[in-house]
Amino acid sequence: MIVPSAPSLKRMLLYVGRPLVILIAWDLLVVFAYLVLHWGWLASKSLPLALYGSAIGVVVGFRNNSAYGRWWEARTLWGQIVNNSRSLSRQVCTSMHPSQNGDHDDLLQVFNRQKQLVYHQIAFVHALRQQLRELSPWEEITPLMTAEELELLRNQKNVPLAIQQSMGRQLRDAKTKGWVDALEWQSMDKNLDDLADAQGGLERIKNTPMPKQYDYFPMLFVQIFCLVLPMGMVEQLGWFTPLGSTLVGFMFLALDKIGRDLEDPFDNTTFDIPMTAITVTIETNLRQLLGETKLPEPVKPVKGVLW
Repeated sequence: MIVPSAPSLKRMLLYVGRPLVILIAWDLLVVFAYLVLHWGWLASKSLPLALYGSAIGVVVGFRNNSAYGRWWEARTLWGQIVNNSRSLSRQVCTSMHPSQNGDHDDLLQVFNRQKQLVYHQIAFVHALRQQLRELSPWEEITPLMTAEELELLRNQKNVPLAIQQSMGRQLRDAKTKGWVDALEWQSMDKNLDDLADAQGGLERIKNTPMPKQYDYFPMLFVQIFCLVLPMGMVEQLGWFTPLGSTLVGFMFLALDKIGRDLEDPFDNTTFDIPMTAITVTIETNLRQLLGETKLPEPVKPVKGVLW
C-alpha cells in the first residue's frame, strides 16, 4: 500500500508510463500531419468529445468503485482478524486457569497451553497472509510450532484452516480438563468462528476476480477516446493540441489503471493491503499478552510503500 506523502509529479507521470508516452507521440503525429502535411481530413469539429468523455467517465468510474469496494472489504476483513486475534488471545491468557485441585505441574501445563494457543494464532495470521499472496508459509510459521505440528500441516491444502482446527481441539481439551468452563469455551469458540468467517471472505475476494469485461471494455473505450481526442482538438488548438489532449488523456489513463490496480488486493504489489504490517502488529500484540519483551520490529514503509 502506498502511504500518504507529498504529491510527486514524477511518480504520477511514471504511474501511467508507456501508454502516456504513446499518447504524446500520437498527439505530435496528428499535429504534424495536419499542420505540416496538410492532411485536413484528420481534423473534425463534429466529434462529440464531451459526450464520449462523459460516457467513458461513467463506465470507468463504475468499474473503479467496484474495484475499490473489493479493496476496502479486504481491509475491513483484516481489521476483523486483528480484533478477533486480540480477543481470543486475551481470553486464553485471562480465562484459562488450573482446576481448583491443580498443583504446580498443572499450572505449568496451563501456561504451556496458553502459549501454544497464542503462538498458533500468530501462525494462523502469517499463514493466511502467505496463502493469499500465493507464497510458502513455512519460513513464517516454523519458529511458532513444533516439528510434529509442522509435519501434520505439510500435506494440508489450506494451512490456516488446519491451524484453526488444531486450536479448536486444544480448546476442547482445555474444557475437558476443567481449565475453562462451558461459557468461556463457548466465547473462545465464537472467536474462532469469526476468524473463519473473515478468512472465508478474504478467500472469496481472492478466488473471485473481477469479470474480464470490466477490464477489457473500459480499457478499450479509454484507448479509443485517446486516439480521437487530438483529431477533435487540432483544428482549434494547433501546435498546442498535445498539451490539451495529453492532459485529458492522462486523466483517463490514470483512472483506468487505478481500477485495475485495486482489483486484486492480495497480488503482492505496491497496491496490496499492507498484510505484512498488519500481521506483524498482531504478533506484537499477542506476544505482549504473554508477557514477552522480545518483540518483532514494526514494519516501516520502504520507498513510500507499506507492505
